[in-house]
Amino acid sequence: MRVKCVICDKIESINDDTLQAKQLRNRPIHTYMCNPCHERIAANTKKRMATGNFRLYRSPAENNEW
Repeated sequence: MRVKCVICDKIESINDDTLQAKQLRNRPIHTYMCNPCHERIAANTKKRMATGNFRLYRSPAENNEW
């Protein structure tokens, strides 16, 4: 399967049998990001988290007593 990175527009080929390929086929909202772009964003996020000014907003966990 040929895919295109949403950040750098590099075209790569991934195996058709992988979970990522299935997600890209079945759900158009999922986008592909190449490994160099993914690593660069992860490194920048870790740098921002280390400064202490970065907050990751997550929804509060719900306790179901069922």
